[in-house]
Amino acid sequence: MHRYREIARDLTIQIADGGFDASGMLPSEAQLAATYDVSRGTVRNALVLMARQGAIAPRRGSGWLVRTAAQSQRFSEMRSFAQWASSRGMEPGGHVLSQVRRPATATEVRRFRGGRGIGEVLEVVRLRSLNGRVVMLERTAYPSWIAPIIEELSPDEPSVVGALESRGVRMLSGEQTIDAIAASSEDARLLGIRRSSPLLRVQRVSYSGDGRAIEAGDDHYLPDAMSFQMQVSLQGSSLTRHPG
Repeated sequence: MHRYREIARDLTIQIADGGFDASGMLPSEAQLAATYDVSRGTVRNALVLMARQGAIAPRRGSGWLVRTAAQSQRFSEMRSFAQWASSRGMEPGGHVLSQVRRPATATEVRRFRGGRGIGEVLEVVRLRSLNGRVVMLERTAYPSWIAPIIEELSPDEPSVVGALESRGVRMLSGEQTIDAIAASSEDARLLGIRRSSPLLRVQRVSYSGDGRAIEAGDDHYLPDAMSFQMQVSLQGSSLTRHPG
């Protein structure tokens, strides 16, 4: 076996064992070269191989980001991607790709339970990231009573839920459906993956305390970036999210 393959295999095992979960980053190429007593070229070949296999991803100016760091989230925390990420010591990111007002579709009216202000929605397409790595494509429809608040936000606002709460809008209930889908042409282009690649989809609707719909989201996660776990007992159940 070539030396770089041995190094790639050893690092992959360490990642699987949680060896780099604390930082989410591999040691520098110089450190790895010293550890394995090889040239940086050999280390680079190993890292490129691991990237092709999906274990790591390059992060400009920082090195190599581990793509399998395991974290968890309680079901009650799932309403805020950014607040959950921050509570786990990860850096959440968001960037709006487009936003447009348009008539609500029949599906959106149904998901919003036919409530007030559902004649028109603001559709926002946003990329979400963890520690600088894009992990999810988010498409969210907001009813007209929420739309002006969303339009005021920065395109790079990391926490939409936090911004809404600061303006007196709180999400107190919601519904979520999770399934697997194949990436569309648009998904593939925006996420940088091949068309028909597997994605994890989370469809969500949230409501305020008075029952008004706040948002209807359609989130497409990269499969190696996030997993979900349901824990069930006689007393109840909880859903846990795991990046990586």
